Formats: sequence, structure tokens, C-alpha cells
Amino acid sequence: MRIALPLDPPDAPSGKRLGWEIAIVLGLGLGQSAVYAVVQLLDRLSLSTPLADQTATLNPSQSSRELFDFLYQVLGIGFSVVPVLLVCFLLWRPARPHLGALGLDGDRIGRDAGQGVALVLAIGIPGLALYLAGRAMGLFVAVDPGPQSGYWWTIPVLLLSAARASVQEEFVVLGYLFARLRQLGWGPWTIILATSVLRASYHLYQGPGAFIGNLGMGLLFGFLFLRTGRLLPFLVAHFLIDAAVFVGYPWAASTWPALFGLPSH
Repeated sequence: MRIALPLDPPDAPSGKRLGWEIAIVLGLGLGQSAVYAVVQLLDRLSLSTPLADQTATLNPSQSSRELFDFLYQVLGIGFSVVPVLLVCFLLWRPARPHLGALGLDGDRIGRDAGQGVALVLAIGIPGLALYLAGRAMGLFVAVDPGPQSGYWWTIPVLLLSAARASVQEEFVVLGYLFARLRQLGWGPWTIILATSVLRASYHLYQGPGAFIGNLGMGLLFGFLFLRTGRLLPFLVAHFLIDAAVFVGYPWAASTWPALFGLPSH
């Protein structure tokens, strides 16, 4: 396999220090989410209600009052990207490209964005098919993307949520972990598998089917990231997929309610 890794990180801390650094970064964000997702799945499986009859809301309303709902939503999005700022700080290089260790150099933006759009076609359609098949087999809970409110800011905030998910996951899972685990001496396929399992784990609150789907997505993203060494295509692809889910899914679910299984609002 041809490997085109991003630039080396700017420092090489001891293995023990790197291990603690990785644990802290994950504990502030995605690792914490993975632990909660496992507990949520166990909670769901222990209920008398079948998994297929349960619902997971991705972007729930935070308040019955519009102003405070908006403030809570924006604050939540803002604070959730702090781990991204941390990994940028940790891997910042004094010389340009400053974020080369994360696979970002500011070049070929149009080409990278086009590759991200192509990834959407490769992942989005099979992902939808997997979700519908998993719903039929009881492997997914019904996924509710968020409130169906008519506030002027609903769609912009949902798009911000999609951007947050893209940046938070790809900066940490692909950019940061690939760089740091490589410094620890892990092999390419070990890194791909470990990061894919992490990606799948923090989606377990949606059911076992979500683990399978996101494991496949992680394996594909990891393999392609090793071949290209560029992060932007995956940021674009992830954003477009989540934007379609958060904004377009409610329309699809209301049009074909029997397929998606959402409760009536």
C-alpha cells in the first residue's frame, strides 16, 4: 500500500507522556462520548422496549424558550470544539504549513473538496441502505436528527452542528491520533483498526448497527488518509453527510414514516 503521511509532528515526547496526552485529549471529547455511548446502549438493551422501537435524538432542544434554546445550542457547539483547538495547539509547527502534521497545508483546496464530495457518494448511499436494513432487523434505534421547530436559526444551527461533528471527529480521529500513534511506533493497519473502533464506539447509542456502519466508514477513511495524507476531503465528506442527515432527514422521515420509524411530532 502506498503511504503518503502528513508531516511529522513538531515534537517527540516520551511514550509515557504521549499516552497520557492521548488519554487527556480523548477524555475531553470523543473518548468520553464512547464511554457514554456504551453505557447508553447497555441501558437501552436492558429496557423492555425493543431496540427498534426506541429513538435517539441527535440535536435535542435545550429549552422551551427560543432565546435560551439558541444560546444553549451555540454554547454547546462552541465548547465541543475545544479538544480540536487543543490538538491544533499540540501539533502546531512554527514553520508553514503550521498544521501539516494534521494533514492540512492550504494547498489543492478545490481538488480536496471535490474528493470529499465523491466520498459522500461512496459512503452516503450505502450508509442509508445499511440504516434502513438495520432498522428492519432491529439493529438501529430510530434516529431523530433534532427538533422540528420553525425558528429562523434552526437550519443554520443544524449546519453548525454538522460542521462541529466533522471538525471534532476528523481532526482528532484522523489527524491527531494518526500522528501521535505513529510516534508511539504503531503500524499503519493497527492505527486504522484502533481509530475505526473508536469511531464506531461513540456511535453505539444508535444501536449495534451504527457500530458496524461507522466501523466500515472508519476503515475506509483511515485507509484513504494513509494513501493521501490530506485531511480536507474527509472534513468535507463528513460535513456534507451530517448536513444531509440533520437537514434533509426530517423531510425524508416525514415523507416515508414507515421506513424511518420516528414518532409523530
